[in-house]
Amino acid sequence: MTVSIEAATQILRALPGQKNLKDMAPMALPDLQAGDRILVRGEISPDGKSMVASSVIVMKGADIAARQQQEREDWQRRGLGGLVSAVDAASGTVTLSAGRKSVAVKVAKTTVIRRYAPDSVKFDDAKPGSLDDIKPGDQLCARGVRSADGSEIAAEEIVSGTFRNIAGTVSSINSANATINVMDLITKKPVTVKITADSQLKSLPSLVAQRIAMRLKGGPPDGQPGAKAEGGATPAARPTAGPGGEARNDRSGGAPDLQQILSRMPALALGDLQKGEAVIMVATVGSENSPAAAITLLTGVEAILTAAPSGSGATGLLSPWNLNTSMGDSSNP
Repeated sequence: MTVSIEAATQILRALPGQKNLKDMAPMALPDLQAGDRILVRGEISPDGKSMVASSVIVMKGADIAARQQQEREDWQRRGLGGLVSAVDAASGTVTLSAGRKSVAVKVAKTTVIRRYAPDSVKFDDAKPGSLDDIKPGDQLCARGVRSADGSEIAAEEIVSGTFRNIAGTVSSINSANATINVMDLITKKPVTVKITADSQLKSLPSLVAQRIAMRLKGGPPDGQPGAKAEGGATPAARPTAGPGGEARNDRSGGAPDLQQILSRMPALALGDLQKGEAVIMVATVGSENSPAAAITLLTGVEAILTAAPSGSGATGLLSPWNLNTSMGDSSNP
């Protein structure tokens, strides 16, 4: 769309979160840069390819980036992520299993609820949701004010989605379609997964894989004594992360969070994957017309799958919350 700016065109600069035109400062056209977001009002040409602007509201790219950084930090400070174990619509409460804790997420009328699309990992594709959309087994992150004992959080914002955890071996690779076929250890069925530009592909260092395998076998991690869970297994620190990707370790003094370790690892390409290679991944559920899309795919996990041959103990290691959900109003003038 080609936009014509005339002498009478009003150009205003909006800061993230501003909604009242009276609070916006005038801006000169030379201050507009590539990457800035704009909202243009005016008359569109009959062919729909151009318009004459009567007003332009500008949100600077630098302002958006600063707001996103603030929101990421706020998610890390006041956010909590985990698996939904129960939903009570009558009381507006979602029970969240966050590591070894159970947290009651309180939903109010003012709580912003967003929901990921079944075939997309992009926050831009997320839609406004409701409490009725959230089901047990979903992944959910909430940001808000926690109670003193940490058992409740009054949610200001909720981001949820249904994701799929897969552990298995690569049976084939289709570079032309950017897809791989994996034999799922849990379902014992092949599954097709698409690798997108947003997919995070990483290789786990062998030492880290061995430590995780030791936990799954019930041994103390890192050679240190540890408390035993039911059945004699040592509870591994489950990663929880804000939607901006900030992960935290639920066990103070424990080993580094897996998501933090992966963030330091070099990225892999689709061409680096090999047939017969063991992988663990978290992916979208996909749809009838679209295969599941990998969010995070991890190689170098042979020791982990050997320790958990059914795959059931390995699929909970990854969190899908490397997704960038810090857009919101801050990116939309």
